[in-house]
Amino acid sequence: MRMKKGELRNFNSGNYTATVRISGSYKVYLEDITVARNLPSAEMITGRKVAVLFFDEYSPKEAVIVAVYS
Repeated sequence: MRMKKGELRNFNSGNYTATVRISGSYKVYLEDITVARNLPSAEMITGRKVAVLFFDEYSPKEAVIVAVYS
């Protein structure tokens, strides 16, 4: 497992997924990343910093956003 910092670019409250730009990667966005259900949707504001946990760092579909912070 690996934890990385990212920036929230978009949040879909319907299926609780997000688009994230991983820190250090200015042109690449990861789409449809699962968001932990314990995070309130009101906190998922574009531009906020997020912590992304990668269970398999070669498969973004195996990632989950576990925290949001300022």
